[in-house]
Amino acid sequence: MTQFLSLLLNGLSLGAVYALIALGFVIIFKASEVTSFMQGSLLLLGAYLVGHYDQKIGFWPALVIGIGGAAIAAVLVERLIINRLRGAPVIGLAILTIGVDLIIITELTRRIGSDILNVDHPWGGRSISFGGVGITANRAVAIVVAGVLIAGFFAIFKYSNWGISMRAAAEDGEAAALMGIHRGRVSMFAWMVAGVLAAVAGLFAVGSPTPGVTPAVATVALSALPAAILGGLDSTGGALVGGLMVGIAEAMAAGYQDQIAFLGRGFGDVVPYVVMVAVLLVRPSGLFGTKELTRV
Repeated sequence: MTQFLSLLLNGLSLGAVYALIALGFVIIFKASEVTSFMQGSLLLLGAYLVGHYDQKIGFWPALVIGIGGAAIAAVLVERLIINRLRGAPVIGLAILTIGVDLIIITELTRRIGSDILNVDHPWGGRSISFGGVGITANRAVAIVVAGVLIAGFFAIFKYSNWGISMRAAAEDGEAAALMGIHRGRVSMFAWMVAGVLAAVAGLFAVGSPTPGVTPAVATVALSALPAAILGGLDSTGGALVGGLMVGIAEAMAAGYQDQIAFLGRGFGDVVPYVVMVAVLLVRPSGLFGTKELTRV
């Protein structure tokens, strides 16, 4: 029972990181109708900047630079590419984000090389125990920070002018524009928020039990993408539920790998996609996605 609770707690912490990234996928899709595949590069960029400047100016200033750098990079992509090609086929824009993602990751991989950049998190690499159930301090802080950020986002999304504008643009972009809503600004702010969320997720993705910043950190976003899709690519609440589901499933698969060895030792790596396929077979639009109705 203790092992199960430990895996559940670690799964929730991993799911919280996935939820931050998945939320970035969702808000970009809702604001600009583009499926962005560059969350992985934004995550790696934020983590790299924190690790690069950490030893020079300290953790907190480096964190500001990391979050700001990822946010600026996201805004530049939106302004220089997405905004200029507004109205282009969405599949073409999605492929463009893949190209940008590869360019950024390739450059960061060149800069990092074979080294591992250590990030001196203030909470260190120690572990915390709750009644025999252990979790690293990094994962515990990740749960708290992710909870605060997601709750704050939902409050802003529901009550702020930007949130109302985004919901209106997602519901009917043309009608929203006629009502005076500047879709470009809504899209730009959505990309900026997605960059911030990716950088924060990257901060915890390179903490204990992960050794540090390596190019492989970008692949974390590949597990968050199924979370966004199975929750519903146009549902912010679905991103949270999907992230937690994928995180728990992945942690359970890793913890009970001996019992499911017949599925193969690498099964834990594909669990997010297995969960996604299982959900989509029953609900093609995702758990909370909007169903498209066609009149005949």
